[in-house]
Amino acid sequence: MVLSIPAPAKLNRFLAVLGRRADGFHELELVTTVLEGVADLTDALEAGPASELSLTITGPASEGLVADASNLVIKAWRLLEEVAKRPLPAALRLEKRIPHGAGLGGGSSDAAAALRLGNQLFDLGLEDGFLLRMAARLGSDVPLFLLGGTVLGLGRGERVFPLRPVPLEPILLVHPGLYVGTPGVYRALQDVGYAFPEALGSLAAGAAPPWRNDLTGAALWVCPPLAEVREALRDTDGEPLLCGSGSCWAARYDSPEEREAAVHSLGISHPSWGLWRV
Repeated sequence: MVLSIPAPAKLNRFLAVLGRRADGFHELELVTTVLEGVADLTDALEAGPASELSLTITGPASEGLVADASNLVIKAWRLLEEVAKRPLPAALRLEKRIPHGAGLGGGSSDAAAALRLGNQLFDLGLEDGFLLRMAARLGSDVPLFLLGGTVLGLGRGERVFPLRPVPLEPILLVHPGLYVGTPGVYRALQDVGYAFPEALGSLAAGAAPPWRNDLTGAALWVCPPLAEVREALRDTDGEPLLCGSGSCWAARYDSPEEREAAVHSLGISHPSWGLWRV
């Protein structure tokens, strides 16, 4: 039997950095939407029977990725084996569409998909709460993909709580083909400082959180060419927001028509950039 599970991208529409903790991590508050249904930004993880564990990576965003023990899919699978106390041999195939190092959570989403897939394939019977604790061991962003929808993240982002759905404005995601490493951005916070060390205030029912990312200054410090993307989006009358630690940007527009005009304009002026409507 072969099983397949989608692994969608994410969009942080609110990311507050509240300070550095004693353990070296940063205290965060995030509101994240899992972008379910955006086919061109959804990885797919497939598993079938085999005599031993293997991983094959294909797809338009697979370049540069390795299928060894450092891959989050393999790490998630090994964690399942640790819990099951037995080998879980499978032939895994990962179709990568989410660009790497873009702030869209592709690797974390793949890890969450691996936990779900292994649990189903081998009928391990692990409950959702237990899977969430496993996910937190793999990375701060992994638990939110198990919840899906709109999620509040606290701590390092690993403490997750479901929120009411937040309607998304017409949004365009733009990937300029740059890679930005998350650890380097967080280290740069020590140089550029903390932009708004304030938590999210109470919101009225159904209200959207602010369009805010406190990592923007540090990401621009680490990767100055990101500023070109921000300015290009502003020139199309979009309101740009860095996705996570970069390098993808999201821009929201007043109408789908304005977004379509931006797609047309950027497609001509920057044909190598990846563009996705959300």
